[in-house]
Amino acid sequence: MSVKGLTIGFAVTGSYCTLNETMPYIKSLVDEEANVIPIMSHAVFQKDTKFGKAEYWRKTMEEITSNKIISTIVDAEPIGPQKLLDILIIAPCTGNTLAKLANGITDTAVLMAAKAQLRNQKPVVIAISTNDGLSMNAKNLGILLNTRNIYLVPFGQDSPQKKARSIVAHFPLIKETILEALEGRQIQPILLQYK
Repeated sequence: MSVKGLTIGFAVTGSYCTLNETMPYIKSLVDEEANVIPIMSHAVFQKDTKFGKAEYWRKTMEEITSNKIISTIVDAEPIGPQKLLDILIIAPCTGNTLAKLANGITDTAVLMAAKAQLRNQKPVVIAISTNDGLSMNAKNLGILLNTRNIYLVPFGQDSPQKKARSIVAHFPLIKETILEALEGRQIQPILLQYK
């Protein structure tokens, strides 16, 4: 199965250390002729970090997708009533975004896009990247694993000895997770050893 012809919302949040890893997967979806709509949390849209300037990430996503970034709640709100997306992926999804999504908080463009998708009973795919996925955010992860129309990219502990509670998605499985989610299935296995 292909993503050709699909409209895919690709949302990024502030796991800055994984943004560079994410960009090739956005490009691969575009290369397969998906219409990719870039969405950014306020943190990524505005903040410069040691992993790159905000302007660089904005320019990169817009160049890859040939679409304007959705960066405000107001701009993301039409996704629901206009049914703009076939599927939404949040990659990387921080623990902060994970917690807010699990608890119904909508205070960024990314969370509004997710709320809109769920309103339309359409799939939301999460590629988690958080240092507290096996501690404070474990309960939120559990909630989302049991939430209809939410699917997770398989994940694992990225540094068990140094960061025992940290988990990161296997980004190479983004496309496969999308294809399974479009069929209403969670890709298996969800837990994989991180390499």
